Amino acid sequence: MMLSLSNLQNVIYNPVIPYVGTIPEHLEPGTLIVIRGHVPSDSDRFQVDLQCGSSVKPRADVAFHLNPRFKRANCIVCNTLTSDKWGREDITYNMPFQKEKSFEIVIMVLKDKFQVAVNGKHTLLYAHRISPEKINTLGVYGKVNIHSIGFSFSSDLQGPQASSVALTQINRENVSIKSFSFQTLPFVARLNSSMGPERTVVVKGEVNTNARGFNVDLVAGKSRDIALHLNPRLNSKAFVRNSFLQDSWGEEERNITCFPFSPGMYFEMIIYCDVKEFKVAINGVHSLEYKHRFKELSNIDTLEIDGDINLLEVRSW
Repeated sequence: MMLSLSNLQNVIYNPVIPYVGTIPEHLEPGTLIVIRGHVPSDSDRFQVDLQCGSSVKPRADVAFHLNPRFKRANCIVCNTLTSDKWGREDITYNMPFQKEKSFEIVIMVLKDKFQVAVNGKHTLLYAHRISPEKINTLGVYGKVNIHSIGFSFSSDLQGPQASSVALTQINRENVSIKSFSFQTLPFVARLNSSMGPERTVVVKGEVNTNARGFNVDLVAGKSRDIALHLNPRLNSKAFVRNSFLQDSWGEEERNITCFPFSPGMYFEMIIYCDVKEFKVAINGVHSLEYKHRFKELSNIDTLEIDGDINLLEVRSW
């Protein structure tokens, strides 16, 4: 369920660069491409190209060109090549690659864009200019050492989910829901069984492009106590956690190594309840722990979500 990078398929180890290889399946929304490697000390640039074929003359169209450059301006240039012509460059100056350092690139294919994370941290978004259905080849070129290239074709993010969603939505005829897309916030749902150790809640959504913040709350329905208030604030890059007990807010917790949200990005938030604390991961990367302040875990029976996101799916088990 997590964006697990351990169960990759069709892994290619230590390919010789330049590498050009066929992608074994269609790049449906939810596909992950995971590239692990190392930047040599003399590298000036390298590139990962998602290509429509492998023709050299005329050159195959490149739907997504991901090109870290180390000379002068340290930056990542993204572009699309159509009929042998490059389009407008998208340049990212937030540069996660370093010479003589290892890296892990995760390219996530979404319905309308690619989302790229490097070393577990969100790096950039790139809107599709060529339909991903036309991509069938992966090319890696330039001065780079690649340890492995792997794919995960299974997850189907932003698509229909076959497995049942164990949630009952309140105020909507109390029906148990298999799969649904939400347009309306605030969202309020009763968990199919109350909170306790080993229980998990997953929230999938997309952050609005002009988002200021949003909140995901685990609530004890009877008392209206908020056991866990998760409140990412994009304008201040603060991931605030708190509890609202006996009609008052407690002390905020804010410490975090890396703020995991960016405008426009797709996310899967996984909330895992442990005996002593909640653990929260974003896109498969552990983000924080929150020690239980509200001790009657079995009274926590409601999930509430509001704010500047497009909510795609909620699941609990």
